[in-house]
Amino acid sequence: MNFVVFDDSDVCADGLIRLGGERAKHVCEVLHASTGDTIRLAHVGGALHPGSTIRAVSAGGGEVLVAPGTASPPPARSPVDLALALPRPKCLRRLWPQIAAFGPRRVFVTAAEKVEKSYWGCTFLKPEIREGLMREGLAQAGDSTVPRVSIVRRLKPFLEDEVPALYPPGSRFFAHPGDSGAGLAALLAATRARTAPALVAVGPEGGWSPFEIDMFTRCGFRAVSLGPRILRTDTAVVALLGIAETGNSSVRED
Repeated sequence: MNFVVFDDSDVCADGLIRLGGERAKHVCEVLHASTGDTIRLAHVGGALHPGSTIRAVSAGGGEVLVAPGTASPPPARSPVDLALALPRPKCLRRLWPQIAAFGPRRVFVTAAEKVEKSYWGCTFLKPEIREGLMREGLAQAGDSTVPRVSIVRRLKPFLEDEVPALYPPGSRFFAHPGDSGAGLAALLAATRARTAPALVAVGPEGGWSPFEIDMFTRCGFRAVSLGPRILRTDTAVVALLGIAETGNSSVRED
């Protein structure tokens, strides 16, 4: 855990930050920090405080009081937002921290023909569970902004009615196995300016159906690929977000 995450409910009247539970345990047992030492804090929805000083540790280490250091801004948001066809629950559990660590502004969890209906009752879609997992990613990445998550139960109206108002032509992509050249180069070109995010849609492990591929194409999406191999959803998501973040200049312009 690179940063310890806190929110408004942890702020005391005197301005100190009260950390309890797993966070206090982490400070004492993993960081081996004690009174007078400095740690790094991240205020959810606010600033980072990398030079924060521990003022007191309760007997047994169950509570830690920290004076926040000088505020600094969180890292820039990712140049890519994500539309994610709802994966298997175990996969979604793994993905939330990783998605948050990359810092997209928005995540749309969407339906797809190959998404099992039972997945919509998944515990990891619940806001309180989801946000807890995403905070793990914030702590890892040194970020303080939780991505905004929207649940999209009907894909067609989302693509036809909502996407055009949010993402202009040339900034819409869907992942599909194939040639990794032109589509990936176009995605990188769309994200280099960082004036507005692009949107990348990643399908279920069974892939987008032919009907869905045709629908994406008709709605102005371009196919983007990591090559001919069929990847797991979490592998594809992390790879695409990572490539977009680094702006890999080695991708050929076909």
